[in-house]
Amino acid sequence: MSLDDAALNLRDLDQPATRAALAPFGIPVDVARRIFARVQGDGWTDVTGVRGLGKAAAAAVARATVWPDIAVVERRQADDGFLKYLFRLHDGHQVEAVRIPLPDPEDARALRARRQAGAAAGLEALPTAKYTLCLSSQAGCALACGFCATGRLGGIRNLETWEILAQHRIIAAEADHPVRGCVFMGMGEPFLNYANVMRAAAVLSDPAGPAIPARAISISTAGVVPAIRRFTADGHRYRLIVSLGAPSSDERRLVMPIEDRWPLADLLAALHDHAATTTQRIMIAYVAIGRGSPDLPGGNTSVAHAQRLAALLAGLKVRVSLIDVTDAAGRYQPPSESESLAFREALAGLGAPVVRRYSGGKDIGAACGMLSASRRGGAPVVPAVTIRQPAESRRLGRDPIRRARP
Repeated sequence: MSLDDAALNLRDLDQPATRAALAPFGIPVDVARRIFARVQGDGWTDVTGVRGLGKAAAAAVARATVWPDIAVVERRQADDGFLKYLFRLHDGHQVEAVRIPLPDPEDARALRARRQAGAAAGLEALPTAKYTLCLSSQAGCALACGFCATGRLGGIRNLETWEILAQHRIIAAEADHPVRGCVFMGMGEPFLNYANVMRAAAVLSDPAGPAIPARAISISTAGVVPAIRRFTADGHRYRLIVSLGAPSSDERRLVMPIEDRWPLADLLAALHDHAATTTQRIMIAYVAIGRGSPDLPGGNTSVAHAQRLAALLAGLKVRVSLIDVTDAAGRYQPPSESESLAFREALAGLGAPVVRRYSGGKDIGAACGMLSASRRGGAPVVPAVTIRQPAESRRLGRDPIRRARP
């Protein structure tokens, strides 16, 4: 496999870039669109036979094109259904991605109604109807958040667009249910790899590609203020997730060194400006840490913390997602149930949705903050289904453009 900069790598390109790259071959826009759909929508490595593409042009494209890929080292299945993939990149570095099972939304709403009516049978499980993927954008991470295993690896390098997309392509091809969402919350800080992440999101949401709706793609950041402002100015429709860590600069600095570079006040100003441009709520990811952690002895989930957090976010369109810290190194412990409940009750004055998010896959090192390219827990598994072939709707001669799926 060659990664020569002069080679044509169609796996690295969104639709406009694909059209531009194929124009010198004399390929018109409509044919370039079909080639994009075959490559990014179906995962093919052959452009021969695309409707409207002559044999000479197809042969010229084939000679100029390389098809780089990443390799699956292993897959590990957690007790709760989360599936973690360990990938090897072409230079030997490794990254992880996680397949997250989700129920049908109507089934989930019905279960909530049964629980509210007292008719649910304990921990009633719902069957998986679809998946969302947690994708990595970097090998390692330079931000060194204290509670994050990826940060302990240090910054290694950005992933190219095609390396990000390969994670989705491989996992989706092996999945027994459709992939309906993606969150850039795996290894790395997405906004330190802005161009490649945004190009990958554009491909994932393209109706001729995987066709994942933009509203089902989330970009998470620890607070890279210039990139948040660029994200706002660019008018992206993807959901924004921002990790806070603590409601004050002094405490946030103890667990998130990014505070020294982009202080909380600057971050909040950028979020207010972003909120003014969109109808979507900003997701505030708040890693819940209990008392007694060495780097944050008082934790961050006391009633006083909740009151400060509510004051900090007042007037901002947000949804607060509480995620219990998961630290395999044992330096940070999650809050007790009573502490967590008191914290949530104290946040009621915020006047915004507050949810306690389930972070699955702990037994295999797949939970939030645990990704470190490890082989932890469980046992390797083989794909549950045979890798699917390109969809029947993409047979040669048929225009492959389709509507985005719900």
